[in-house]
Order: sequence, then structure tokens, then C-alpha cells
Amino acid sequence: MTDRTFASLEEFRAVLSSLPVPDENAISAAKSRNAKLTKPPAALGRLEDLAIWYAGWRGNPRPLLERPQIVIFAGNHGVTARGVSAFPAEVTVQMVTNFEAGGAAINQLAKTFGARMDVHAIELDRPTADFTQGPAMNEAEVASALSIGWNAVDPDSDLLVTGEMGIGNTTAASAISTALFGGSPLDWTGRGTGVNDHGLKLKTQVVAEALEMNRDRDALRVLQTLGGREIAAMAGAIARARVERLPVILDGFICTSAAATLAFAQAGALDHCVAGHVSSEGAHASMLSRLGLSPLLDLGMRLGEGSGGALAIGVMKGAVACHSGMATFAEAGVSED
Repeated sequence: MTDRTFASLEEFRAVLSSLPVPDENAISAAKSRNAKLTKPPAALGRLEDLAIWYAGWRGNPRPLLERPQIVIFAGNHGVTARGVSAFPAEVTVQMVTNFEAGGAAINQLAKTFGARMDVHAIELDRPTADFTQGPAMNEAEVASALSIGWNAVDPDSDLLVTGEMGIGNTTAASAISTALFGGSPLDWTGRGTGVNDHGLKLKTQVVAEALEMNRDRDALRVLQTLGGREIAAMAGAIARARVERLPVILDGFICTSAAATLAFAQAGALDHCVAGHVSSEGAHASMLSRLGLSPLLDLGMRLGEGSGGALAIGVMKGAVACHSGMATFAEAGVSED
């Protein structure tokens, strides 16, 4: 599918209503191949399941993983004026410069795992509105951000990781999570960049105010009213990957909040996604559990930037390499008995 510009949320919703499914023939053939590889049954554990899952989405029972793409989206949030972050909004711009110069953690991980990395800074000079006073974005703004994410995906890649940068965006992710999953803001609000006890109390109160102000619980409207441009862009990229049959590795709490809006908007919308890791942001584990996603890694990370997802590229590469590169018993002349 070619690049496109969404004019409305309903146009984007229509795309979600007709998503492709994995290739069952490729899955069946991959399972058959897996059963014949030179190893005891299930000896590679979850790697075997990952390889078969990947084969189904790529439509190839013996796939390769050679062209992963990492896309980082950056956006600023008007709610930071409420003091919800340990860092000022100016850090978003400074970190984008660091990404572009190759100096961030995600740059090193991208190089390590041979991933193309792209950075999209979205109107950093125009933060979203303070969502305690009204919607974070109007419909044209969220549709534009979805379009940026959609068009950022390289259809010639074979795996996607989406990451983000945006001071204040754990507050937005907490608000999205509370709106979608229910419960109290206390259940979904954490320390983010490291706010102290007073800051956490303030942040939780801000999330409560945002939910009171923006009461529409339709998932895409939640993305509009409580999200940010970088969060909407990640949702757009994840949706485009599905249309292109590109497997996706989700990053941490903020990325998963973007993905959750898709899951609530359309059943099965995340079937092409795996969770790269579980972050130390308290609510992330609960969110993954509610979405039925089991993380590949648990390393106590909470950096964002797509870093946990990028690290999991190594796991996926290992799974695919073993599945497609190992010899079968017949090829190796090894007895199966």
C-alpha cells in the first residue's frame, strides 16, 4: 500500500476494519520444517514460536530477517506546564539533536542489530494543548500525526520497532491507559523520568483532571484527546506495518499505550506485534497482561526511545536464523531415532 494522508479518524478507522491476516500456508509449512530441524522437540522454546509467527506474517516458511527499521517519533506536550516531568520540555528538542548526531542509546542498539533508524520530530515548537483544559489535539492534528507515522514505515523493511521522545508523554500514556482499561489513575500513573513523591501525586491528579475533562472513551478519540503527536504517529506506523505484513516489536509503556488504542479500536489489531520487553514503569506489566502480550525481555529498562524493542531485535534475529538456517535431520544425515 502506498503512502497516504488521513483526513479524519473515520478514514483511519476504516483501514483498521479490514486488516490482513497471517499466511496460514506459510505457518503450516514453517511448523513442518521446525519439526524436522536438528534439535530435540521444543528445545529452542519460545524462539520456535517466534520464528513460526514471523514466517506467517512474511508469507515465507523459511524467512530471513535482514532489514529491520526503527522509527523514533518526537512530540511535545502542553501538559508539561503543570510540572508533571522531572525534565523541561526543551529536552525533547535536545534529544532529537542527539538522535540525529548518533549519540543516544537507541543509535548504538540500531547499529548493533543492523537496523535502519529514522527520526521524525513532529511540530516540536507547537506542543499539544493541556489536556486538563480540553482535548490534547483536534481531529485534524491527530489525523496528521497518524499520517506521519503511516508514511514513516519503509514497506521494504522486514521488521518494525517504533520508539518515542517527548517530555510529559508518560502522563499522556497513563491517561490513555486509565481511559481504556479502567480503574483509578493511581493504577496507571508512575514516576516516568523520575519525579519525586510530590511530583507523582501531582501527576496522578493531572491524569484525573484530564479524564474528567475528556470523557469520550472511543479508543481513537482517546488517542486524540489524551495522546500526543508522537503517540499517534506510533499508532499510525503500527497500523501501516500490519497492512504491509511487517512484524512489529513494541517498546515500553508509552509505545504500548499507542498500540492499545488500536487493540481497542479493532479486535486483533495487534496480532502482528510482540512485546519487546517489560519496562520498570509500574503499569507496563499490567498493560501487557491485559493485551495478552508476553514480553521477550525483562531488564528493568525505562528509557523509551524504542530501546527495549531494539534490543529484542536480537532475539527475533536469533529465532529466525535458527529456524531458517539450521539443517533438517535429513539434510544433516543425523538419525532422528
